[in-house]
Amino acid sequence: MTKDHERIVPPEGVLAPRYRVTEPGSLAGARRSLDGSWRFKLFPTADTGTARDSPGEGWDEIRVPGHWQLAGAPGEWPYGKPAYTNILYPIPLLPPSVPVENPTGEYRRAFTVPEEWLRSGRVVLRFEGVDSWFEVAVNGVVLARSHGSRLPSEVDVTSTVVEGENLLAVRVTQWSATTYIEDQDMWWLSGIFRGVSLEHRPTGGIGHVRVSADYDHRTGRGTLCVSVEGHDGLAHSDATVRIPELAISEVAGVPATAPVIPWSAENPRLYDLEVVTAAETVSLRVGFRTIHIDGGVLKLNGSPVKFYGVNRHEFHPTRGRALTSDDMLADVLLMKRHHINAVRTSHYPPHPRFLELCDEYGLYVIDEGDLETHGFVFEGWRGNPTADPRWEPVLVDRVQRMVRRDAHHPSVVVWSLGNEADRGCNVEPMFAEIRSLDPTRPEHYEADKTFEFTDVYSRMYVDFDELELIARRVDGPKPADGPVPTAEIHARRMDLPFMLCEYAHSMGNGPGGLTDYVDIFDGFDRVAGGFVWEWMDQAILVRDESREYFAYGGDFGEELHDGLFVADGLMFPDRTPSPGASELAAVYAPISIRETRQGVLSVRNRYAFTATDHVDARWQVVAAGEVVASGLVDLPVLAPGDMTEVDAATLLAAVTLPADTSAWLVVEATFRDDARPAWAEPSHCLGRGQTMMRATPIPQHPQGPVRVTDDGWKVGPLVIDRSGRLVSIGATPVSVARIDAWRAPTDNDSGDCFGSHPFSDAATWERAGLSRLHESVVRVVAEDDVLTVSSCAAGAGRTQRFAVEYAFRAVDDETADIDIRITPEGIWPGTLARIGWLLALEQPDAGAVSIDWVGQGPGENYPDSRRAARFGRWTQTVGQWQTPYVHPQENGARQGVERATFALRTGRLEIAAAEITVGGRPVEGVTLTARPWSDHALAAAAHTSDLVPDDVLWIHVDAAVHGLGSAVLGPRPVAEATLWPTPATLRLRVTSHPAAGQLVDGA
Repeated sequence: MTKDHERIVPPEGVLAPRYRVTEPGSLAGARRSLDGSWRFKLFPTADTGTARDSPGEGWDEIRVPGHWQLAGAPGEWPYGKPAYTNILYPIPLLPPSVPVENPTGEYRRAFTVPEEWLRSGRVVLRFEGVDSWFEVAVNGVVLARSHGSRLPSEVDVTSTVVEGENLLAVRVTQWSATTYIEDQDMWWLSGIFRGVSLEHRPTGGIGHVRVSADYDHRTGRGTLCVSVEGHDGLAHSDATVRIPELAISEVAGVPATAPVIPWSAENPRLYDLEVVTAAETVSLRVGFRTIHIDGGVLKLNGSPVKFYGVNRHEFHPTRGRALTSDDMLADVLLMKRHHINAVRTSHYPPHPRFLELCDEYGLYVIDEGDLETHGFVFEGWRGNPTADPRWEPVLVDRVQRMVRRDAHHPSVVVWSLGNEADRGCNVEPMFAEIRSLDPTRPEHYEADKTFEFTDVYSRMYVDFDELELIARRVDGPKPADGPVPTAEIHARRMDLPFMLCEYAHSMGNGPGGLTDYVDIFDGFDRVAGGFVWEWMDQAILVRDESREYFAYGGDFGEELHDGLFVADGLMFPDRTPSPGASELAAVYAPISIRETRQGVLSVRNRYAFTATDHVDARWQVVAAGEVVASGLVDLPVLAPGDMTEVDAATLLAAVTLPADTSAWLVVEATFRDDARPAWAEPSHCLGRGQTMMRATPIPQHPQGPVRVTDDGWKVGPLVIDRSGRLVSIGATPVSVARIDAWRAPTDNDSGDCFGSHPFSDAATWERAGLSRLHESVVRVVAEDDVLTVSSCAAGAGRTQRFAVEYAFRAVDDETADIDIRITPEGIWPGTLARIGWLLALEQPDAGAVSIDWVGQGPGENYPDSRRAARFGRWTQTVGQWQTPYVHPQENGARQGVERATFALRTGRLEIAAAEITVGGRPVEGVTLTARPWSDHALAAAAHTSDLVPDDVLWIHVDAAVHGLGSAVLGPRPVAEATLWPTPATLRLRVTSHPAAGQLVDGA
């Protein structure tokens, strides 16, 4: 016999879906929250044997909204554990059946109904979200069975409730038939995870409101048409609509026009709309805007629109998907502050409060249906619900509920049918249902390779070369597109705007190459932009007696899991921005300031609708890390898309630059004081750029003596033993001093894009033996003014090698020059991670060592992720240099470092870049990294809590490092950021001051 939770049927006993107002709204007096403490008991199967009228006396208490797997203190969960899969199903692939072992929660809650509610209308229970299937009973009577975990369900309880106290019983199964259509890339978490409310619907009141608020950019007028339904689903007979600010007052269903300020993400202008009947008045906020496709270009209010977007899962590190309004506001504010203008609600409709915030603050939304069946891919999509006619009513019901709930939000500009569910017979009716409910918005479905049931050509993780071909409308078939398209399909595809629904996989350190993507977005109208995967790391906080860490797939003993793929966001799990988020903010900045040639910066307005009369631009000249001159740029007001140039020679004609130092011009755009919006923090940067006006002069070779000692030689502060090994600098013992070409792999270093790359970079480095380099001294030659040490470095078991020559020269007793010449020899299998010098100094509490450096900062930066960096003088501790990625990996590099001073216990050590070349070309400064643990310890750690300082300060002084890319799912680093085996030289000036001292704070 088929169990209720295994039936393929739409929800039963629920009301027709309707629009939703949460905050602000006009239903506060007619709505009572049932959130809070509920009685709860977890059973191992769906056959709980519990009567619906049982009050649950003696049961546990649980918080609603919430997931039962996360109830209690982090890591001390009494009702099971979280489990993560990306694609794989954690149950057998036998739809619609699910295992008998099916954790099922019984919830109980007493509630009261005011007497006046019963006299004047109906009483409705509303569930905003329950995972995955649930049954509702009131006073022992089963009234509804529903599903659609990220969609609301409303139940009319009027006939069952009584005045005074009533008993609500909810049975929730973890697994159900609908589990097979909810295989989204996220944690499997169960329960009543969104709010529950009791609502009064007055007789003759409003059942549903449908809003159309279009804008004509040619006339500047908006057209409003509001349809109002009664509780019976028919047009309301006496409803009127009003927008007092626009002097609009019309009978519902009659269009009204007025001059309006249009809504956009740049200027999210909203108007208060009242819907009035004799029984009640409700209010909501509307924005006038039109989204349409014109000549294969996606346009908003008549102008091409660009999505500088992210994909967002709902997540909190201790509450899972049970978000508060404050959590959602935090996401929206962080997005605005990082210049994100668009969100794809991957892969389900969000909490309705999030859409209200997007309306208010200005974010474009792709509202995505609660559908993904990705795990069927491993069976060749056999049994896929999207291609099974039995599932059509369920899937159509889901998109209907999404559209009717969300269509009044101006922020929603595109509907999406779902994600990674392939194409089948049910796609057409889903597409048609959305079109019938709302013909004003385009529809998106990336999996439709025929382009019959999508208005947008959408792809994931396209590399840069193919993206440019698509942008130029010369794209051809790719294996990722499935079979070679027919001429008809190809022609249909060529007429569609293009969008990357996912790109730039942000797993761990990265993504690299954001600038390369966005330059193509900006260069071609056909490309409507893209959505970075993803907004935040979905890692769960775990505490025990000895440590605290963020857990990912496999940390909870899952039978199947997809490991780190859940920790692939721009935000860390606690919503702290990662360096990738800072880079994204710089790349997405609305005022683009870029070096066009040395000494010249272009300033371009990247807004679609807004001129720059709200912008101030300031310049600084930074010499040796210090600001030596500054002022305002006389910037003309730029219309959208316009550009001007800032020429350092003209701007700084009256400025005298200090001699014998590097000099940089930095230009930064900010809001004018009287134009800063509420979401922006003081001094919020709207765009920044820099250009080097003068390089650091190269000092002459010193002529100091090489002193012979009993154990070797002393060159300035450097002590070298008879074997040619550097053993101390001043009073600081040296544990390791050799060249290096390896790093603890980033997640993207280890990625092969599901086999698209024959070998990952990390695998290539292992093949070359870079993780096990050993250096052998070939000869030591001491002359009057130079000590030369020739050596060879190679990995154990490998023949590829580096020929290395060190030349030590004294400047004085405290200072010496070290010239390092590195030449790769042999046949190499691929890239290098870095090429430079590794120095390990014995230093207790190395994390507390201060670093004062002049170079790019203040955060980490890499060859393909450096737009957020700027030249200056900075001070941080070694501990602050470490980026706490959920999965430890390479981090913390700072490029273009001219000088760095370390405040050691034994004195101050200064390392300056005197002259650097890579492949014979000069490089400004070194790439510097410092850690309180070795790269091997970093690579071995599974969580940040595994990293333990080893009383050694590990310093990398590199001529070059490899870029980041996003090769877990996307492209490797671009050519300019790829480090191949190539000769490199480093001339370093090392100074050891005998007395330790406090460093001066940098800028």
